[in-house]
Amino acid sequence: MAQTDKHPSTGGRRSFRALLRQVLHLQESPRRTALAFALGVFIAFSPAYGLHTAMVALCTWLFGLNFLALLTGAFINNPWTIIPILGATYWTGALLLGRTDVPTFDWNDLTTGGIYHQVLPYVGPFVLGGFVLSVLGAVLSYPLAYFFCVKYRQKPDAPAPEALPPSDSVG
Repeated sequence: MAQTDKHPSTGGRRSFRALLRQVLHLQESPRRTALAFALGVFIAFSPAYGLHTAMVALCTWLFGLNFLALLTGAFINNPWTIIPILGATYWTGALLLGRTDVPTFDWNDLTTGGIYHQVLPYVGPFVLGGFVLSVLGAVLSYPLAYFFCVKYRQKPDAPAPEALPPSDSVG
């Protein structure tokens, strides 16, 4: 059973540090943990907004990877990082497609058709940028996650007790 972090500042909720500690101590190989985390990072940068948690569940089921490691990687995309990720996604795609126009939006036409026609020109750069950043994020996060899994698992949580001398008694 997992321990909960009862630090006063978290109000009894699990902190990110406790979640990361739990991921680093999963009972599976560091390679599988790193692979699950990297796939979660891939999902975090994918342009399929609104489906990230479903994608994590699907990958857990399809590939038999650890749900917690996948979800931790996907949590890179969160309320504090979504705006920079969205901007980087569009900027990367626009750069690769050679587009220099700045996205604009006419707030006077908020009909479904109006929004569709205003957003449609930016879908291509957004999808391309999301795919490129997903691949790049996964490729970069795998070796980092593997390194931290191996390094963190080598550190003992408590100092090892000194070895006792052999007993003189028989029986």
